[in-house]
Amino acid sequence: MATPQSQLSKFDRYRALGLSTFAFTLCFAVWTIFSIIGIQIKDDFNLTDTQLGLLMATPILTGSVSRMFLGIWTDRLGGRWVFGVLMLTTALCVYLLTFANSYAMLLVGALGVGLAGGAFIVGVTYTSAWFDSKQQGTALGIFGAGNVGSAVTNFGAPFLLVALGWQGAAQVYATVIGIMGIAFIVLAKEDPLTQQRRAQPKQSFMEQMAPLAELRVWRFSLYYFFVFGAFVALALWLPHYLMEVYDLSIQEAGIIAALYTIPASLFRVLGGWMSDKYGARRVMYWTLIASAVCTFMLSYPSTEYIVQGVDGEIRFQFEVTLTAFVLLTFVLGFFMSLGKAAVFKHIPVYYPKSVGAVGGVVGMIGGLGGFLLPLTFGMLNDVIGVWQSVFMLLFAITVISLLWMHFSILRAERVEIKSDTTSTDLPELSTPDYYTLDDWRPEDKGFWESTGKKIATRNLWISIPNLFLAFAVWTVWSILVVKMPQLGFTYSSNELFWLAALPALSGATLRIFYSFMVPIFGGRRWTAISTASLLIPCIWIGFAVQNPDTPYMIMLILALLCGFGGGNFSSSMANISFFYPQKEKGAALGMNAGLGNLGVSGMQLLAPLVIAASVFGPFGGDPLVIQEGAQAGTELWLQNAAFLWVPFIAIAAVAAWFGMNDISSAKASFSDQAVIFKRSHNWIMSILYLGTFGSFIGFAAGFPLLSGMLFPEVDPTKYAFLGPLVGALARPAGGILADKLGGARVTFWNFLLMIVGVLGVIYFLPLGESAGNFGGFFAAFLVLFIATGIGNGSTFRMVPVIFLNQRKRVHGDTDQAVKEGNKESAAVIGFISAFAAYGGFFIPKSYGTSIALTGGVSAALYCFIGFYAVCTLMTWWFYSRRNAPNPC
Repeated sequence: MATPQSQLSKFDRYRALGLSTFAFTLCFAVWTIFSIIGIQIKDDFNLTDTQLGLLMATPILTGSVSRMFLGIWTDRLGGRWVFGVLMLTTALCVYLLTFANSYAMLLVGALGVGLAGGAFIVGVTYTSAWFDSKQQGTALGIFGAGNVGSAVTNFGAPFLLVALGWQGAAQVYATVIGIMGIAFIVLAKEDPLTQQRRAQPKQSFMEQMAPLAELRVWRFSLYYFFVFGAFVALALWLPHYLMEVYDLSIQEAGIIAALYTIPASLFRVLGGWMSDKYGARRVMYWTLIASAVCTFMLSYPSTEYIVQGVDGEIRFQFEVTLTAFVLLTFVLGFFMSLGKAAVFKHIPVYYPKSVGAVGGVVGMIGGLGGFLLPLTFGMLNDVIGVWQSVFMLLFAITVISLLWMHFSILRAERVEIKSDTTSTDLPELSTPDYYTLDDWRPEDKGFWESTGKKIATRNLWISIPNLFLAFAVWTVWSILVVKMPQLGFTYSSNELFWLAALPALSGATLRIFYSFMVPIFGGRRWTAISTASLLIPCIWIGFAVQNPDTPYMIMLILALLCGFGGGNFSSSMANISFFYPQKEKGAALGMNAGLGNLGVSGMQLLAPLVIAASVFGPFGGDPLVIQEGAQAGTELWLQNAAFLWVPFIAIAAVAAWFGMNDISSAKASFSDQAVIFKRSHNWIMSILYLGTFGSFIGFAAGFPLLSGMLFPEVDPTKYAFLGPLVGALARPAGGILADKLGGARVTFWNFLLMIVGVLGVIYFLPLGESAGNFGGFFAAFLVLFIATGIGNGSTFRMVPVIFLNQRKRVHGDTDQAVKEGNKESAAVIGFISAFAAYGGFFIPKSYGTSIALTGGVSAALYCFIGFYAVCTLMTWWFYSRRNAPNPC
């Protein structure tokens, strides 16, 4: 039995609180060490502002991502051992950092140092277990005051840096955190919930993660992204900012930065007490309003005004003086500290058994703010050239958060009035009844003709533009990498192929998770949220590509973020599959995927046009100039290739939120869907779809760069869109043909056509003294694109038939068979989409590898032929021969 917190002695509770707070203070000091030693490292390694921003942000990334896993482990194992071992591991990583002799090694070392940031969720879980709900706000506020560790670094590290150098300072930090790790294991007691954990059956990973399906968790995360993420970002950035803007020494900058970090840490105690007394909602209002005022004033750059007066010009200047800056950042830090406590007041109240998992995710998103914002600060400096752009960005985030919260509270109040109850939560992301379809029977002809078809069609036509935009963002690098070498980006051919391939790698991986999201979250909500997430890579890329000195590492991160677009496909297809009856699934899925795939050709058609002109005027940034070749001196606005999609993404996300539906009968847990991993046909279809869709997205990503290298006299951006265009248009035809002739038969002949297409590409390649034939090369690729499109439609038509027949063999021709068949086929469609998307990585990468090893691409193309031959045999054996075990 667990010991009630009220029965615990004050000494035990306060000892636990004191030890965890002190340990967290030291961990936070280590976590932000680069804010000081990074300044000397910048000089020693000759780093740019953007590279310094990446170095400062890298520990924040590790500390953020690790929070989710550390929270789960703490829920299972208790905080004593997790906290102690974590500090010892961090000490080792900090010590090893001192041996770094290159920028790459510094980044690797910084990843290890970042583990210190994961201590937050370990301490939250450990500390909250010692106090009841009426005291948890105050207790967690005291614990959270350990953020003052950043002030410890700002005060003390400059003097260590001057006396010992950055390596010596890091070694002192490693020693202190190591000693504290041992002390915590020795002195701390197991928390009072440990016995209860041991007595209860172990929760599975998915059971622990179940609360994360509630979007309330993600709203808490948004607030924490600002109040904590921006705090960490400014704690890292302010010393550098003060030295550059106000010409201070490193010691002076460190002391003044501490005047921001101290109130942003210590007053968290007050925030916890106020949240207990007045409510977290009211405290969040105060926080966001005050933060908006402060960041607005701080964002105003030093400006000289000239007024034409009666007797001539009148000149005066407006600027934020150092005194005003210190005052404003003090106030900003104070209110951010209140907000941090207010956010975490909710978690142990709403999720007492999942504090680690939920708090881990909220802390992770907040920590990611501390990772992304310093990177963005450096990038904004490089691109805009105004130091105050840091606070302009924070002002925008604050206002968006405030408006969303206010809208949510108004809606909550309407709910309270209607139901005559008091709402302790903000239900802004709950699904209203009129968006949920409780009665959905597409196989019932009467229901389908009278009601279902109209609703399904509306959802399909909203889904298509959302998927179109996802594909456009996913493949934006296929155009960027073609133009970047001409504009001064000094990347090798292999590095360019990496940039073209990485979105497919991350997109494919995300598809594995996205494929299970619709039955958990609902199709409407997931479509809207996943589409809105595309704004992140689009906006960030738009700034990054304006500066040729942007580090390659950041470009790799941005390429990975474009995988958000790739992930959307599996959830979109799974969602639409629930709306249509069996006989119309092929055409519906073909329409959704085929017209959605047009996003690739749409991007490859429009991007070359918009980058040639200042489409967004002064809001779009300055152009870059082509440095060599026939077009030397021509201006290009490369950023427009990303900025172009921003307004459309916003519109499409809103349309999905208000125009689509969730189907209640489609709800399923991860474990319900995970049964597909036991189905052999899931894995067979994954291979076949890798051959069709994997080829489509891989050829689309690699064709522009490949053709530009093989035929340098040709501008591939003029033709690149045609391949994905004909491939996407062929997909609905493949679905319709499969409905009429059978999916397996169409797929079998289609793979033979793909082999012919690859042979045609090989025939027209440049070889030796032969310059090759671009016309024939391009025509052969068009055949390949058409074949991939047809195959995409036919393979997707095979899946529902295979799994419905499998379930009918178990349950007979019953509603249970139809229901299980639909759920399994939806999960399989999502999963094979994820698996196949890896083709978008392997095909461009195989080009680069083949060129590096053999000097040409023929070796890669012959490998493709071998793979298509295997797919042909598999289709024939399992599905299309006369006595196939599963004809479809």
